[in-house]
Amino acid sequence: MADKITPTPPFPVSQKSWRDHILSEFTPRIARLTIVADPDGLLLEEKILEGIRERGFELIPFEDHIAFRYAYESRFRSHWDQGKETDLVVVLQTASELDVLPYDLLQAGRKLSFSLGDIFPNLSYPVVTALDRADLDVLYDAQIKYAPGQLGDNATKDFILRHVFEIAPELIKQPSDLLRVLLRRHYTNTRIPRILDERFIQVLRQNNQFDDWPLEVIIPDREAFFLFLQERWPVFLDRITRCEQNNFHDKLANYGFKIAGPEDIPFDHDDIRIYIDNLFLEGLLKPVNYAKADTLVDSWVNIGIATSKTEMLLNRIEGLLKNIENSVPPPTARYDEWFRFAYMWANLKVMSNELSINEKDNGYEQWVSLSRRIQTITRKIDEKFLCWVKKRYASLINLPAINPVMVHHLPRYMLHHSSSMSRQNISSTCKVLERKLALILVDGLSLEQWIVLKGVLEEQNDNLKFRESALFAWIPTITSVSRQAAFAGKPPLYFPGSIHSTSKEPAFWTQFWVDQGLKSVEIAYVKGLGDKDLDQTFEILARPKLRVAGLVIDKIDKIMHGMELGAAGMLASVRQWGKSGFLIQLIEFLLNNDFLVYLSSDHGNIEAKGCGRPAEGAVADLRGERVRIYSDARLRKRIRDSFPEALEWPPVGLPEDYFPLLAPDRTAFVREGDNSVCHGGISVEEVVVPLALPLLVDRKSR
Repeated sequence: MADKITPTPPFPVSQKSWRDHILSEFTPRIARLTIVADPDGLLLEEKILEGIRERGFELIPFEDHIAFRYAYESRFRSHWDQGKETDLVVVLQTASELDVLPYDLLQAGRKLSFSLGDIFPNLSYPVVTALDRADLDVLYDAQIKYAPGQLGDNATKDFILRHVFEIAPELIKQPSDLLRVLLRRHYTNTRIPRILDERFIQVLRQNNQFDDWPLEVIIPDREAFFLFLQERWPVFLDRITRCEQNNFHDKLANYGFKIAGPEDIPFDHDDIRIYIDNLFLEGLLKPVNYAKADTLVDSWVNIGIATSKTEMLLNRIEGLLKNIENSVPPPTARYDEWFRFAYMWANLKVMSNELSINEKDNGYEQWVSLSRRIQTITRKIDEKFLCWVKKRYASLINLPAINPVMVHHLPRYMLHHSSSMSRQNISSTCKVLERKLALILVDGLSLEQWIVLKGVLEEQNDNLKFRESALFAWIPTITSVSRQAAFAGKPPLYFPGSIHSTSKEPAFWTQFWVDQGLKSVEIAYVKGLGDKDLDQTFEILARPKLRVAGLVIDKIDKIMHGMELGAAGMLASVRQWGKSGFLIQLIEFLLNNDFLVYLSSDHGNIEAKGCGRPAEGAVADLRGERVRIYSDARLRKRIRDSFPEALEWPPVGLPEDYFPLLAPDRTAFVREGDNSVCHGGISVEEVVVPLALPLLVDRKSR
């Protein structure tokens, strides 16, 4: 029997931060190997990871025995045998995993353990463990400030709702109170655990004011909440244009709500109105065609009424650009701040590219001013994002896949999310996989192209909606690195032998799911999709034993590599491909055959200007437009001497003999002055990619 881990001393509440006690245990050169029992995932919190790395430690979660042994032997033990000193932290999910750790690790390592129960001794442990680790800062401060006594489950839930999420259910007395809380939550995409939502709903249900409100739908579900608002916007417009009372109520039956509930909500309440502009600017709500628009031209509600395309786009660009200029994330930002910002930026790029040359002429002076501001903010965004990536990117790799952050988290997220969905919606006894799963990976799809594609899909089926998030691609942002990681469910350092191709993707995909308990016959992988007939693919997906499918659509990547009309041409081509019906047919087939569907991408793309081709002969292992790959750091340095502004990217999560050289700024290693739509570098457009879960929302009977 292995030695048991000794818990660290009780947590002193005098510490400035809950992280201080943990990080104080990591002093360089105390022991080259530290083994930590971390059942609550505290070491996998973003700032803890950053702090550990800053102290010179590297961290490997003990999840896959074979992958772990490979990384341990190749990156650490071999170095120790050569007399090199490195500090390694091995993270176990439970102390019982000590029994399966290799004996040589147990003999060499010191042992620690950390628990949320030590940090929050007076709060209900099951409730606190449900929180996102980023919320622990506020909870820790509240624990010190308010010094609660020993609290049970419900009291802990109420304490967290009030002091972490600023929600006091007992103070919500009328619709405007509830809408204010939900707008603040869903606009910022704040994640609140289900057990807290259930408590929130329980308290609200004690107030008869909300008997007809679909609380169980609009409180936890962001997309459902915005659909609820969208459907009631025309009702509000009718009310403020003073329809005759009888006619107004007669018309309510014709709105055809998909989300049941009250028909008329107070958009004009001061606490609600302050959100409206941003909701329409950022595409969370869509302007509607309205017959009496001419009576509302000078009203604040005009932002939500469709006008002439040019006027509407110019005004939306103006408003959204102002928001973007004031909200570029700082170096200390959490990763999810970049996700939200990337969607804002993508919406702006879509709108600016939708203005054709003739339409720009209609508002030429305004457009010239806006385009200059866009160029200026683009440079600022690139600088800020690059600084953030250099500081924080390496800490993202080991974040938990429960809330996925990088593309290699996708398979584990699918596994966890499908189980969660099944426990919520159905009773299942399957211990391996409770729902059929499908990953649609659209190679090369950027966020702005996804926004265009999503609009086409929703036009083709108005019952189709998407739960959206984002992921970070692997750097360098190329297919053989990032797409392969997505299907392997592992960082690229674990597949050095295939790092320059995608030939092993089917084997990696199959192996991941076999490791979870599936059989090979229950797993499918299909690539090369996007053009050809779907009959053969449907035949594969309809196999009775199939449980999980990986589907690669490479049409967008093909469009990109043949694109000569820049970003605007790229968006137009993506829209045209979407209208061909291929993707909507695939999604509808999967949903109608009881698949949970996950749609994502491996990298995005940008329009770049040529800075010249390196004169490198055959020394580069990969000669991309935005990145060159070398197997030797000296070879890379020799080429960089000719391109002094190019970036030597360290092998973060990459094989040790993999040395990328990234083209500077928004340039490409092509003939000087030529324009190209390409990928491989570090920009928001290349690195932040969409993650969307399509859902069919049936029209509710009333």
